[in-house]
Amino acid sequence: MTTPPAPTTAHDSAASPALSVGRLRNGELRAMVARALADHAGWDFTPRAIAQFLGRSSGAVANALKVLAERGEAEVFSTMPLKYRATPTTSSAAAATITPGRAPSAPRTRRPRTTTSTPTVVGLSTPAASVVVTGPVPRPNGTDYHPRLLSGIPDVTALRKLREAGVAALMYGPPGTGKTSVVEAAFPDLLTVQGDGDTTVADLVGEYTQTGDGRYVFIHGPLVRAMREGRTLFIDDATLIPPTVLAVVYPAMDGRRQIVVKANGGEIVDAAPGFYVVAGHNPGVHGAVLTDALSSRFAAQIHVSTDYDLATQLDIDKRAVKIARNLATRHEKGEVGWAPQLRELLAFQKIAEVLGADAAAGNLIGTAPEDDRPTVAAVVRQVFGKELAPLALGTRI
Repeated sequence: MTTPPAPTTAHDSAASPALSVGRLRNGELRAMVARALADHAGWDFTPRAIAQFLGRSSGAVANALKVLAERGEAEVFSTMPLKYRATPTTSSAAAATITPGRAPSAPRTRRPRTTTSTPTVVGLSTPAASVVVTGPVPRPNGTDYHPRLLSGIPDVTALRKLREAGVAALMYGPPGTGKTSVVEAAFPDLLTVQGDGDTTVADLVGEYTQTGDGRYVFIHGPLVRAMREGRTLFIDDATLIPPTVLAVVYPAMDGRRQIVVKANGGEIVDAAPGFYVVAGHNPGVHGAVLTDALSSRFAAQIHVSTDYDLATQLDIDKRAVKIARNLATRHEKGEVGWAPQLRELLAFQKIAEVLGADAAAGNLIGTAPEDDRPTVAAVVRQVFGKELAPLALGTRI
């Protein structure tokens, strides 16, 4: 697997003309930032990454990006972390205000319309599969993921090895067990598609969008971006997506490693080295259908369940963990259709810190499906030693 290298940073004065420039004129930094975005149209960057490339203050670059976004000359791609990308008007923003002779030189590599090589991407790196994870791994939201063993090695390392070997993985299990967490920890270069019954082909490959000046441009979707940039595509809740829609991904996953974007004049997109697909599946969720076509594309199918020992290590109330274990055992026996997973236990702890443990336990009852609430209430009563009810507003103060 080829890891996208970082571009030459501002520490290389020969490659970063911004270092040799003194005080900039009004609007000039904004134009330089716009040029950096425009030259990498389709890629997303943090203010810090652009600042390093230009050799400028992160705060000043952040302000310039904010102004560009307010004018529609850039767009916020994500908020955690904050990233920006170019719009169809970004190039004109750069050309309209930049001072002749003082613009930053164009990056050495531009992304072609179709590619079979890995382009330069700022701020993205994928740890080598040979590096064995030994401790918590940070996720994009700033929280730590605590790896679990998968076939004798840390799950994060195992997933990276599967990617290196080109073996697509399907993570399946109840909602809230940590499927998304392990995928985010394993692949820092992740692009995510949240699947549901309304997901369309355009959500994956892109569609035409009208610009402010009335023109129509084709904006590529996450599947195309992941293919071109050699990144990991995570299709969450893949089995909720209509099979005819999900079929657009299959040619990219098999030996062809290529798709045809019919909506953009039959554009051919080839997968760059490193492109990888991982999907999530919640069995038992209404509307989730694991078709033979989907199943056959994912050679590695990995069951993900809640690690209640980890919940204890995270200092979650032992009574909550005991309730969860009890209901999990009943669920395995078919006595109940629901059991709290790590997501519900983390929510329990947060509610307990704010409203108290009794309120958090009552919320567990209210969170359970209606048919399972009597059983959940009975287990809660057994563990807490008293009758508790779901959270509800009382009389007027």
